[in-house]
Amino acid sequence: MLAAFTAGLLLITVSELGDKTFFIAMILAMHHSRKLVFAGVVAALAAMTILSVLFGQAASLLPKTYIHYAEIALFIAFGLKLLYQAMKMTAKAEQAEMMEEIAEAQAAVEKAELQLPKQKTPLSILIEAFTLTFMAEWGDRTQIATITLAAGNNAIGVTIGAILGHAICAAIAVIGGKMIAGRISERQLTFAGGCLFLIFGVVAAIEGV
Repeated sequence: MLAAFTAGLLLITVSELGDKTFFIAMILAMHHSRKLVFAGVVAALAAMTILSVLFGQAASLLPKTYIHYAEIALFIAFGLKLLYQAMKMTAKAEQAEMMEEIAEAQAAVEKAELQLPKQKTPLSILIEAFTLTFMAEWGDRTQIATITLAAGNNAIGVTIGAILGHAICAAIAVIGGKMIAGRISERQLTFAGGCLFLIFGVVAAIEGV
């Protein structure tokens, strides 16, 4: 359980910093109550994590051999892809990618704001934060990674670790996201994420042996 918890925590924390959901939380916190935004964002990410773990547990019913090799293949493929992206990423491309993430988050928030009344209630802010975050996270690589982890590891450990990782990233985004955003190195995070995925792939292969 401890290994699953650590894997979930590390994987999510490294992958989610500077992600679209990070910037959505940051932008929302600049306009609304930080506590409400944090609650809505974490609730959405917790719900997504639980759903992903359930998908993973359903996948675990498949033959163990298939799950084992699929886990190795997915982690190594993600790792190599991220390392390749990091190596190809120049300072200019790094800045452009981050600005694109921020622009997409800003557009999503603005669209949601137009659909809400000017006088927003605490409930409407919670719903907005929950919906935007849930939709942004759906189909993300962290969701696929969580499903993969849950298929071959302790489900409770993965769930707690992943939710804690999401909560840490959400807290950073809500409390000091604007200040930290300019200091985040997309290249370094991508490289770290790639290394982490490769490590998980190697560990899965060794455990299988």
